Amino acid sequence: MSLTKIQSVDRGSPAARAGVRPGETLRQVNGHPIADVLDYKYHTYDARLELTLEAEGRVRTVKLKKAEGQDLGLNFQTYLMDRARSCANHCIFCFVDQMPPGMRNTLYFKDDDARLSFLMGNYITLTNLSQRELDRIVDLRISPINVSVHATDPELRAALLKNRRAGECFDHMRRFAAAGITMNCQIVACPGWNDGAALQRTMEDLASLHPGVNSVSVVPVGLTKFRSGLTSLEPYTPQSAAAALDQVEEFGAQCLERLGTRLIWCSDEFYLKAGRPLPEEEFYEDFTQLENGVGMLRLLESEFRSALAAAVGDEHPSPFTIATGVSAAPLLEKLVGLVAQRCPQVRGQVVPIVNRFFGEEINVAGLVTGSDLISQLKGRPLGERLLIPQNMLRHKERVFLDDVTVEQVEQALGVPVTAVDQDGGALLDAILEEDWSGGEAIWVAEEAPAGPEEEFYRYNPPQGGAGTEGERP
Repeated sequence: MSLTKIQSVDRGSPAARAGVRPGETLRQVNGHPIADVLDYKYHTYDARLELTLEAEGRVRTVKLKKAEGQDLGLNFQTYLMDRARSCANHCIFCFVDQMPPGMRNTLYFKDDDARLSFLMGNYITLTNLSQRELDRIVDLRISPINVSVHATDPELRAALLKNRRAGECFDHMRRFAAAGITMNCQIVACPGWNDGAALQRTMEDLASLHPGVNSVSVVPVGLTKFRSGLTSLEPYTPQSAAAALDQVEEFGAQCLERLGTRLIWCSDEFYLKAGRPLPEEEFYEDFTQLENGVGMLRLLESEFRSALAAAVGDEHPSPFTIATGVSAAPLLEKLVGLVAQRCPQVRGQVVPIVNRFFGEEINVAGLVTGSDLISQLKGRPLGERLLIPQNMLRHKERVFLDDVTVEQVEQALGVPVTAVDQDGGALLDAILEEDWSGGEAIWVAEEAPAGPEEEFYRYNPPQGGAGTEGERP
């Protein structure tokens, strides 16, 4: 069945008013063939449209008028109007390859789809694009796109991704930059592979494409305990993390002087591993790489302090526990202490959860599982409620990565669980029980495709686990 077949038409929409019917297949818009969601969104932007529709072998055309940019109101079988492109690489650092067996099938799907990069911010490697797709990015000015670069040396990149086409990446990026396409880039740094001189070359090559290259993040490789049979990799030590920080910050300072932007930043994880304080807020400019953990903790603290300055100080919230990853725990302890100074009635604690499910090298909150929460918190005094970061849960659901539900955690621990968005103001509201409806996250997710076949769009393991090139839960 064609994935451009219309499943439903929104009532009162431009398409409904024009008489478009469910069951028809959208073939063309203003004479342009429609193959997927990018064709659809681009060619339906105009105010006057002529749709070519087909049903049961009969073709008809429908003309309609609408506001420029207004959605037609058509719904298709999948958000992409096509199948998602699976990853053709076998990256030596792939997080999906380091997943334990027996988890739900969608967590093992690796996508590498340029459409998801443009529409949802996923990172792609550019290794599986056909010439038509490369041309379309340029012709339609599809921008911005997010690129997992890792290295610009062709031979090194081919070795990192285990794909002979991987070395073509920088040539594609040159073409995109010349066409005015904006690119945000990611480097998963692996000690002994793409660090040191190789990292220096990558940074210099990417800087040469500015402003086409808008930002670059460097994140340390994330290694789970499930690496049997995989390429031998070493985690960053405090010493090697400090060396990487020195190298990236020095180059960033050169870019700031020469280009007016630092352009390249290390993720928070490097600072935590090196035992160094996070830079001040101004260092991160527009926080363009938050999704890769660059400046996330600094922004959280800044937002929290701003919200706290407006607090009355006489709140009497119920006692609580915050459970988080090992890396973020010291900052959250500091923030809870700030609240206690302002509001002496506040009684709370922060408990770092050691990641025994994936392995203790993984210390970010987004990969803490329900089973680890239960095993490490059961029997401890938790107060009257448990706060957890929203990114521990699947997108718009109350399920952890290991398929343990929030309800199961609540039953095992005997306290309600509240998921809190990655926002300083939201965290303070949760602590003070402001504008809160017990047990429900205040987080409002962006609209996303629904259906079990598209679940993988929302899986984004942090800490350099970009084997799926940037999806998120």
